[in-house]
Amino acid sequence: MQYHLTPEPAKHLLHVELTLPNLDTPTLELQLPAWRPGRYELANYAKNVLRLEAFTMDDQPLAVRKRTKDRWLVHLQGNGEVKVRYSYYARQMDAGNSWVDASFVYLNFINCLLYAEDRLDEPCGVHLQLPPDYQVACGLPQPGPGRLEAESYYQLVDSPLVAGADIHHQSYEVDGHRFHVWVQGAVHFSWERLLEDFRGFTRVQMQLMGGFPCPEYHFLLHALPDKHYHGVEHWNSTVMTLGPAEKIAGELYPELVGLASHELFHVWNVIRIRPAELLPYDFSRENYFPTGYVAEGLTTYYGDLLLARSGFFSRDAYLAELTGTLNRHFTTGNGAALSLTESSLDLWLDGYVAGVPGRKVSIYHKGALTALILDLEIRRMTGDARSLDDVMRGLWERHGQKQVGYHHHDYVALAEEVAGRPLSDYFAACITGTGPLHERLAAALGHVGCGLEVTPQPGDAGNVQVRIVPGPETESLRQWLGHPAPEKSGPENA
Repeated sequence: MQYHLTPEPAKHLLHVELTLPNLDTPTLELQLPAWRPGRYELANYAKNVLRLEAFTMDDQPLAVRKRTKDRWLVHLQGNGEVKVRYSYYARQMDAGNSWVDASFVYLNFINCLLYAEDRLDEPCGVHLQLPPDYQVACGLPQPGPGRLEAESYYQLVDSPLVAGADIHHQSYEVDGHRFHVWVQGAVHFSWERLLEDFRGFTRVQMQLMGGFPCPEYHFLLHALPDKHYHGVEHWNSTVMTLGPAEKIAGELYPELVGLASHELFHVWNVIRIRPAELLPYDFSRENYFPTGYVAEGLTTYYGDLLLARSGFFSRDAYLAELTGTLNRHFTTGNGAALSLTESSLDLWLDGYVAGVPGRKVSIYHKGALTALILDLEIRRMTGDARSLDDVMRGLWERHGQKQVGYHHHDYVALAEEVAGRPLSDYFAACITGTGPLHERLAAALGHVGCGLEVTPQPGDAGNVQVRIVPGPETESLRQWLGHPAPEKSGPENA
């Protein structure tokens, strides 16, 4: 599949010509993705498609019939090669959609590129008509101006692109791997500070997971004039939208670093350590999986914890950040009717909106809470010899590196192996159960010398507000946060 793309900025349109050779069937079925990885809900991108037509290579029209809302049937009339032309309206600015205007082009190919199901694993290419002064920020190889190559359709649509004449770029290196930071929009922050902080969390993530799975990585940041906060993970890149841009140097700076840390951790968790139900992706329909608490909950937990280990957060700053994450669950979902596994399945129903009060929980917030509990309980059970870190490394070695999907029972078995004992009580209470967890959290925090204040929410049965109370510096706390033990006092240190 070869795609020729021509932006029409004045109308926010992307004109697409798809060429498919070596056809030997009477008809050709073409599908536009119904959803995108990282957002487990139907997106209906086909609503942005205009005037889809098919032609022979000498531009004779072929009959096209729409079969579903996002699937088309082309009658080939004996032709072994076909051109399909359509336009896509690209005017939605967030980390998962596309935008075309006079100043830049931003494409998530998953939104706008049709595919033939029997061609998903074949190499494909993109030829993009751009002004000569445009830079292209993308994780794909670029063999020439405006040209991109992908090993498969899966890789192509996991590689977003930003192109413009005024894109800012810096990079840093950790252990031989190059990390690029691209910014579309106004830069109000200090590059020196940002690169130092990004380098810090990158290093501790690589230390935790034992290296990095790709030679280069790209952070694509849209610094926007209005309020935004969104990020989406990809094979060797991420797109982040944040604004207002003038606040990124100040109050939004921790949000930027936290978002970037979260998205980078996804390069292992979800992108490569993937639920079996998502391997491979089926872009034509819902892909139900019950382990969203692993995919997003563990990533939410580690995204901030590793900022404490990198030194970006002090102990108290991290515990305050963690308190905020926990309260996003406790103040709204402490007594919800659906468990984490059930709420993961219901992402496809209403997972990204508030929904009916008391019905579901967030796989991000309750997922992070239950990851914290499991981490501290394993540390207590093993005398701090093992932790959730070992579970993550096990997932990487057994599933991510081998590209073998995991099931819920695989995660349970690995956690029990690391803990050295059954964890049926934990999984029944925290993952498949719906009971309140503040008492269990308080007991878990006790292992690292911290307390938990719990305040009932007036008028909300079951919901509470919590606050982590720091305790004295203990060896367990230092190991958890990755902080070195203080030097001993003595004549040699006087």
